Amino acid sequence: MLSQQQRNEIIELMKREVVPAMGCTEPVAVALCAARASEILGSRPERITVELSANILKNAMGVGIPGTGMIGLPIAVALGALIGKSSYQLEVLRDVTPEAVAEARKMIDDRLIEIRLKQGISEKLYIEVTTEGSGHTARVVIAGDHTSIILEQKDDTLLKDMCHNTEQCGDVKEVELTLRKVWDFAMTTPLDELRFILESRRLNKAIAEQSFTGQFGHSVGRTLHCPRQRSMMGDSPFSRILSYTSAACDARMAGAAIPVMSNSGSGNQGIAATLPVVVYAEEIYASEEQTIRALVLSHLTVIYIKQSLGRLSALCGCVVAATGSACGLCYLMGGDYQQIAATTKNMIANLTGMICDGAKPSCSMKVTSGVSTAMISAMMAMEGHCVTSVEGIIDDDVDKSIRNLTTIGHDGMNETDRLILEIMTGK
Repeated sequence: MLSQQQRNEIIELMKREVVPAMGCTEPVAVALCAARASEILGSRPERITVELSANILKNAMGVGIPGTGMIGLPIAVALGALIGKSSYQLEVLRDVTPEAVAEARKMIDDRLIEIRLKQGISEKLYIEVTTEGSGHTARVVIAGDHTSIILEQKDDTLLKDMCHNTEQCGDVKEVELTLRKVWDFAMTTPLDELRFILESRRLNKAIAEQSFTGQFGHSVGRTLHCPRQRSMMGDSPFSRILSYTSAACDARMAGAAIPVMSNSGSGNQGIAATLPVVVYAEEIYASEEQTIRALVLSHLTVIYIKQSLGRLSALCGCVVAATGSACGLCYLMGGDYQQIAATTKNMIANLTGMICDGAKPSCSMKVTSGVSTAMISAMMAMEGHCVTSVEGIIDDDVDKSIRNLTTIGHDGMNETDRLILEIMTGK
């Protein structure tokens, strides 16, 4: 049994990592940085310089910006500087209006924004924005986390300098997790301490249902939801899990001005951790307690894996998020801890190596692949089937299997990451 202090630390961790976000979190984080730099400057910027790590650049190039009908970084930077409020955090662009978009377009047309790759850093999540205007300059740096502002400077005066070495940044105490601790927390914590997770159900289901009514991105979810495709795939819990999850991703990647509940800095991860569990829980008429515990198990598993993987990598986030939802699904099927561990191993054996080539509309296809594998992995575990330690990167110890996955994603795929960015920027 976990102590009250341990439970409180995990709850604090979850409330820090499972938060609302509007729009893809990479360009939104850049907009947040621009908003704060503009606030510090105290006047309308006459010039904005943005320097980014390769992973931020990759993930922000091809995604829609909420309320604009446009894609990419320039419009996010301009809007952040013009109307963004840093106090809104990952909802920094929620006050966008057509007038603001027109003003931002003019800023772009006047070539007042320069965006470039930051050289000489190894931090995968790094954003630096410098604004100039009225004879002053302001500089803001975000590193390590999408909302972690580590440096603020106006002219030659440092207003905040949390750390000089971004790789050592982080003023938040790390909570040490194992899959067993994740399971124990989700199963034994008093229900009233966990009800906050139901907000993820409300937000992420709402964006999926909105997506069914329109044309967003590649309309993967709407395609799977339409009568013609249902006649091929059947009207089943499995097909509804796929359609709801991909529909939410469709709308988000297309720039719908609808908030989602993110996980570990990613809206798609939040969607993939939430909707398979929510849809299946409704299908089997799960109790509120079962739904809450399944959602907590899913979201906390994602947080646990991301602790060693890092915020951004060349490994697609759906691998991690779908592993969380696979655990939630297995629990709803009646699974115990051993079956949850088997489900996790089945997921790692299947999807490891799926690349992240930036945030974009086709992410909904990858999310669909991830959650379909989640259902299969959970069903296999419930039937007593688990990938063994003589196969590939799977270890008898499930936590070691997770570390094998994250080592590949964090360290082994660095060259893959470089080549992906080279291909994307060379087109």
